Amino acid sequence: MGRVNTMAFSTHCSKSAVPDGAVAGGRLRRALRCLSGWLLGCLLVLGAGAHAAATGAVKDLRLEAADDGLYLHALLEFEVPALAEDALRKGIPMYFVTEAELTRSRWYWYDQPVATAQRYLRLSYQPLTRRWRLNVASEPFDPSGLGVSLGQNFDELSDVLAAMQRIARWKIAPPSAIEPRAQYNLQLRFRLDMSQLPRPLQIGALGRSGWSLSFARSLRWPAEPAP
Repeated sequence: MGRVNTMAFSTHCSKSAVPDGAVAGGRLRRALRCLSGWLLGCLLVLGAGAHAAATGAVKDLRLEAADDGLYLHALLEFEVPALAEDALRKGIPMYFVTEAELTRSRWYWYDQPVATAQRYLRLSYQPLTRRWRLNVASEPFDPSGLGVSLGQNFDELSDVLAAMQRIARWKIAPPSAIEPRAQYNLQLRFRLDMSQLPRPLQIGALGRSGWSLSFARSLRWPAEPAP
């Protein structure tokens, strides 16, 4: 009987060892599947955020050469990001930057930088008067004040956006920078300047597509004749 009991005990142990290993392996496979799903979800979110950042476009971009310099004309198409508009309506101003960079094409080397120009915009809203104000300057706004800038009031957000989106006769280079028969490349960029936000908003806006506003367009000038 002692041998029978020993055999029964040994058989019980050998049967229980296999299910334990199977359970552990199953748990590992489930954990790996969960991790893979989480990573995929993160990639999808990041991809959606990158796609949402492309919230504008540059239309009708052209350059005009005059005796006193080179002028830029453009029409921008964009909407104020949802979270930025919410902050505006609470009285927090938003800052935008338009940058133009002109380079001369060189077939034998890198393009030569010719001129750069910046256009700074400050958009604000007064909840008490329910009026919008737009200030435009050629230099960054002084934190202690607006500095030298042109200001205009608007009753509706759509009206102030129309003024921000229209660029007419913006001088970006002096006449001495332009050489006859040379080819130039223009890069125009527009963005919401996140660095001008209050510090708590900068931290909260980091990586959130509801704050994203940045787009650009390039132009070759003079346009090459069609073949």
